[in-house]
Amino acid sequence: MRVCARCGQENPEGFRFCGACGAPLEEAEPPREVRKTVTVVFCDLTGSTALGERLDPETVRATMRRYFEDSRTILERHGGTVEKFIGDAVMAVFGVPQAHEDDALRAVRAAVELRAAVATIGLEARIGVNTGEVVAGDGDALVTGDAVNVAARLEQNAEPGEILIGQETQQLARDAVQVEPVELELKGKSAPVAAYRLLQIDAESAGLVRRLDSPIVGRERELQRLRDDFDNVVSQRSSYLFTLLGPAGVGKSRLVEEFIRETADRARILRGHCLHYGEGITYWPLVEVLLQIGADAEAVLALPSPNEAAVATRKLLEAEAAERPLVVVWDDIQWAEPAFLDLIEHITDWSRGAPIFVLCVARPELLELRPAWGGGKANATSLLLEPLGSDDTSTLIDNLLSGADLLDTTRSRILKASEGNPLFVEEMLLMLQDNGDSEVVVPPTIQALLQARLDQLGGDERSVIERGAVEGEVFHRLPVAELASDQVRLGLDSHLAKLIRNELIRPETATMPGDDAFRFRHLLIRDAAYDSLPKETRAELHERFALWIDEHVQLVEQDEIVGYHLEQAVLYRRELGREDDALAGQAAHRLGVAGQSAFGRGDNTAAERLLERATKLPSPAAEGRLEFVPDLVLALIERARFDDALAYIDELEAADDERLRVYGTVLGPVVSHMGGTGSIEAGRPALAEGVEAFHRLGDVRGLALARTMQGHDEWTACRAAAAAEHYRAAIAHAESAGLWSLVNEALGNLCATALYGPMPVEAAEAEIRSLQKRGRAVGPQAAALRALGRLAAIRGDIESGRELVRQGRELLADSGFLLHHAASSMAGAFVEEQAGDDEGAARIQREGLDQLTELGEYAYASTVAADLANSLLRLGREDEAEAALATARELCPPGDIGTLLLSDLAETQLQLRQGRLEEAKRAADRVFEQAQETDFWEYAGASWEARALVLAARGRGTEAAAALESAIHAYREKGASVAEGRARALFAEL
Repeated sequence: MRVCARCGQENPEGFRFCGACGAPLEEAEPPREVRKTVTVVFCDLTGSTALGERLDPETVRATMRRYFEDSRTILERHGGTVEKFIGDAVMAVFGVPQAHEDDALRAVRAAVELRAAVATIGLEARIGVNTGEVVAGDGDALVTGDAVNVAARLEQNAEPGEILIGQETQQLARDAVQVEPVELELKGKSAPVAAYRLLQIDAESAGLVRRLDSPIVGRERELQRLRDDFDNVVSQRSSYLFTLLGPAGVGKSRLVEEFIRETADRARILRGHCLHYGEGITYWPLVEVLLQIGADAEAVLALPSPNEAAVATRKLLEAEAAERPLVVVWDDIQWAEPAFLDLIEHITDWSRGAPIFVLCVARPELLELRPAWGGGKANATSLLLEPLGSDDTSTLIDNLLSGADLLDTTRSRILKASEGNPLFVEEMLLMLQDNGDSEVVVPPTIQALLQARLDQLGGDERSVIERGAVEGEVFHRLPVAELASDQVRLGLDSHLAKLIRNELIRPETATMPGDDAFRFRHLLIRDAAYDSLPKETRAELHERFALWIDEHVQLVEQDEIVGYHLEQAVLYRRELGREDDALAGQAAHRLGVAGQSAFGRGDNTAAERLLERATKLPSPAAEGRLEFVPDLVLALIERARFDDALAYIDELEAADDERLRVYGTVLGPVVSHMGGTGSIEAGRPALAEGVEAFHRLGDVRGLALARTMQGHDEWTACRAAAAAEHYRAAIAHAESAGLWSLVNEALGNLCATALYGPMPVEAAEAEIRSLQKRGRAVGPQAAALRALGRLAAIRGDIESGRELVRQGRELLADSGFLLHHAASSMAGAFVEEQAGDDEGAARIQREGLDQLTELGEYAYASTVAADLANSLLRLGREDEAEAALATARELCPPGDIGTLLLSDLAETQLQLRQGRLEEAKRAADRVFEQAQETDFWEYAGASWEARALVLAARGRGTEAAAALESAIHAYREKGASVAEGRARALFAEL
């Protein structure tokens, strides 16, 4: 017979659907495995062998029976599950099948009680307690994992009568225990293990004591609600039930403390707390309150029925309220027994003429136990406490730090990870303090709390939230239905509704057409749900989810999303020792395509990340692994990761595929040039051979790339027209193949050729604006803005120039173009030079040089250093200029004409100022010879100016004036009015 999971009806074998309700009949699923954090207790007796020598076997048997019975009773009373007895040893697990946020503290308390119980039978115990991640069967006490091994080793290293606890156990019970650290060399562990010797435990203290002394933040509205309702109770002399709801750590206790502080002089405050576990807990909070008013609690509890106890309690409270208003706070009523909840409702429903303000504090799970709690009553309010906003959370951080410094990046990570939960903020800051670094990790206290919340769910709700977690922080209904079992799918909407009621998820705008979406209330809830899945299950669900997306939806980032989920499936199976080369190939292809798309739209940060993952995911010998390496190398250049780029180029050059080898040959010279290990000029023949090879192989992508590299070669030689010819050829090849990343790069480079080449300013502006319209991404847009800014400054419109350059630089910074953003300092400095602000220019150049040298880049850095030397000379700071010039020459790659020319310009000035005319002439002659080989207007004019200065210093004024006329002509041809004006002023001076 097969039992229907929905209605329980038995059905004959062979039936596919239930004869009573029509639900599909599923095969029984194997026990579900989960990953979870538990606390393991190992206890072993010492002295039992000697006991056997002294006593009769029957006495020994009775003693050991008592030990086993007491051990089981104690461990189970604290919530542990005894897994096994081994000889004289017992092992228990806290956290299976149901996790509790205080499992570690329960385990330590059980260990202390167990030690005392063993002492009563004349023996001693060695006990080890350790917390960590294990794999467990759903509903099964059998757990496996290193946490179990460490617990056993701690027990073995303990002295008789001693309890050793692990580091995570100590963190979870820290406020209830006194310990001293020990460092142990444990068998099987490669490094010493930190542990603690338990000295004392506070039976009443919580393992985690909240800080309630920090100023309250962001709760004025909720606090005012409490004030107003309490004022009504006092003025109307009536009873009122106010329930403050919210997940753990959201700030309920802090709000209550603030309200009590304000109200203490107007009312008598009574407090009771519902216990999570223990014996006789039903009326424990009532006993606490009755003792506070001096009532006979035993007499009340001895009454024949719960209703009579409720009536007696109400009359006692009414009598107290007759003298002074009462505020009765009952905390954690989500753990209350039904009889106690009935008592609370009786008090507020039946009290008359007595100002009793009953303030109940609970987590949202209360509404699962009592859905109608406070509903439909005129004298009842329920208020859900939401997380703090970002600004309030930042203020809370400052309050908790009490003036201590915190890095902005660390603050941002805490704001993101805590999502406005004050407890999470507090614990993360404490972890930072303990660890002594800026890494933000999720403390074990928070992990335990979230795991306990999830363990309270039914199996079907747990399955739903886990499958949602596979998609991410936001998930959709239809894929969850696809990944769920038939049984879960039938009740999916009710399961989702329950998760919403429990404040675990909330509705969200769907990104998949025709579907419903949900967002986890907190990213850490998503992480806890996901982490509970075994890795094998994660791998299966990720793969199924990726296939479902491809079959059912079309998203803008389809390749990236599908690639990610396939990648996760591959990585988890790899961790489990199973390679799946076919799946790795699929995942790598999707990630690579996504990386190329990111490159095409100018998102270099995403491109680098995606392309590197695509390259690293397959095994080293996998076919097609190097397909995306050329694009990756371009992304790595932009991030100034030259050593990594060269390593990938080595792989390309060693490939069996000729096409890949040619890619390595084409890319190598540029990377070597920029990284300071080689010359692009020396690679010129290899570039020409690469173009021929790609023509022969019919590789349009390779042709586009090779022509781009040839353009870079000509650009390094400062030949704008020749570079532009190569860039236009690259665009033609790239557009025909839809290679937009290469199109965009070439468009940006063409903007630079129009700026630096001899094209007049007005024509250059028109050309650049035309290129800007063609550009589809950040690169050409940023290049166009910078070039237009320089052109504006050239003709004297300084403010427009500054603004355009600023916009272009911002685009680069926002999109992860680290190298080009640092190099674009030259554009900002150029505008300041045209404005006559050499101090501002030098400041920008120094910032750019620092950034570039930190990145390990040489080509741009050397040019910026040479520019800086010239700015410093104009400021009269010769020593600093000489140091900058030395840096430029040291960094300059072979054949970098721009740096060589600018360096010699600075050399000319230095030698003139120091009266060494022959050395100045030689430097000026080098400038002139180099400038004749270029078509950069600025270098042409500057070379004539340098010659004029040397001639004037040698007393040859007529020749100097003629040289300046040539400089003025070069500037006028370009339309560079500022430079022309400067040259005319120099002419007048000479």
